[in-house]
Amino acid sequence: LNKKFPQPSGPDVHAVKDVSLHIRRGETLALIGESGSGKSTTSRIIARLLAGDTGDLQLSGEPLQKATRRGCPKGYRRRVQMVFQDPFASLNPVYTIGEHLARPLKRHGIAKGRDAIRQKSIELLEQVELHPAEEILGRFPHELSGGQQQRVSIARSLAMTPDLLITDEPTSMLDLPIRMGLLRTLNRIREERGMSILFVSHDLAAARYFSDRILVMQNGAIVESGPTEEVTQSPQHPYTQRLLQAASRPKLDP
Repeated sequence: LNKKFPQPSGPDVHAVKDVSLHIRRGETLALIGESGSGKSTTSRIIARLLAGDTGDLQLSGEPLQKATRRGCPKGYRRRVQMVFQDPFASLNPVYTIGEHLARPLKRHGIAKGRDAIRQKSIELLEQVELHPAEEILGRFPHELSGGQQQRVSIARSLAMTPDLLITDEPTSMLDLPIRMGLLRTLNRIREERGMSILFVSHDLAAARYFSDRILVMQNGAIVESGPTEEVTQSPQHPYTQRLLQAASRPKLDP
């Protein structure tokens, strides 16, 4: 994949440079890099929220155009879902949590009828450990904490039973205990469903805890890759070494 962004003055920004990756069924692949490294652009191309300039995508070994229904991305997007960094920004403040969950269920014909949709919505909230689910269905996003909002976003994505869940900095806006709880929930759901996760983050410590393999991205290119244990225990690239040092450096109290 390649992606450039034209600039009003000066050369184009080459955000993604010859990036090639694969994600195995049932594994968690971490895409790690600092802000501006190109990791979010790469994930948005994979989610088809952004078009790449060159390169191609394959799903289950088939080119993208064959993996979609009648050339429309609807079938692809049902199989590839994305969870964004800011949960409140991705939830409509005028809709209840129940309405957020009902929308994809109706659109994709996953559940029909008010009772079936409500029951499925309750099951989704319980899967992401939001209790009591019946009460939360009637709440609005602003009535939930940041961690609860992110769990709702995950539940909404899970409604489509995706093969691949892309999480773009899903824990960066959460406190550490909430962050670890959310990662444990994601890992459990991945194991139960057998789905794959692309974990996009700047946090190498979280990736070390959560992922099977790690790709390290710098200035739009992949500079190091390998099994998590190998990359975190014996990093070869100086950039990866600096990320590990930053991850292990103790934070000072204010």
